[in-house]
Amino acid sequence: MNGQRNDDVIVVGGGVIGLTTAVVLAESGRRVRIWTREPAERTTSAVAGALWWPYRIEPEPLVGEWALHTLSVYEELAARPDETGVRMVEGVHGETVLDGLGSWAARVPGLRAATAGEYAGVGLWARLPLIDMPAHLAWLGERFLRAGGTIEERYVTDLAEVAAPFVVNCTGLGARELVPDPAMRPVRGQLVVVENPGVTTWLTSGEADAKSTYFFPQPGGLILGGTTEDDNWSLTPDPAVAEAIVKRCAALRPEIAGVRIIGHRVGLRPVRDAVRLERELLPDGRALVHNYGHGGAGVTVAWGCAREAAGLAWR
Repeated sequence: MNGQRNDDVIVVGGGVIGLTTAVVLAESGRRVRIWTREPAERTTSAVAGALWWPYRIEPEPLVGEWALHTLSVYEELAARPDETGVRMVEGVHGETVLDGLGSWAARVPGLRAATAGEYAGVGLWARLPLIDMPAHLAWLGERFLRAGGTIEERYVTDLAEVAAPFVVNCTGLGARELVPDPAMRPVRGQLVVVENPGVTTWLTSGEADAKSTYFFPQPGGLILGGTTEDDNWSLTPDPAVAEAIVKRCAALRPEIAGVRIIGHRVGLRPVRDAVRLERELLPDGRALVHNYGHGGAGVTVAWGCAREAAGLAWR
């Protein structure tokens, strides 16, 4: 560790959790490096829809705190959408009621029951952050570099071999083999990107099985989804699934039927029974902070978890 300061940090993982955590650490005055096996644009984070909303993530009391802090950050970033990729957009969570949500919901500005004109069923109307992930990841990377950080593409096989006084593990699904943590498992999501026929609001309509229906208007097109497939590792788009996604979305917004398909996306959500956000000591006494297992809500809790991870590093 020659040439290192005693506050040097290496963040392992370059998705939205790793980048956000690295930004918080670097802007606190630490010298931070990111080690990532692939650039941000090739991570699961780049595939995400990505609407702020706690989804498939536990434990609920902590998730609410992390998510609300992240919401406050996004509300500020939304003042510069072209730069940050964050916009505040109106929409409806169909088949959702306030009573079924955690205590965090009471602090979400403007959250209310949807009217019959907004959704033909029970639902909640909200104005929430909708993040264009390719743009946001690029902005996070640039912000990190401006703070003095560096990014290296490196494949890590043993966290104990990461040469820094402080190590932060933000490897998502990769933690299954790296830690190793058998509690980590993939939940596959498939999306279809189509030309936007003029849709300006988002909508989600959940179902009890592996299917869900949602669409998010993004600068690069209208994102249609999706699937929730437990323990499916396939990254290959399924044409039949894509066709079914388009049909389900068109049933809710008929103008979607027949629009030109721009592309397909598949991502593996890094799901765990509960987020692992804790500190441990490596055999040589160095601090290792784990920050992974955020399921389908990494973008929703990124800034809250980054703040807590930074605090654990300096405890």
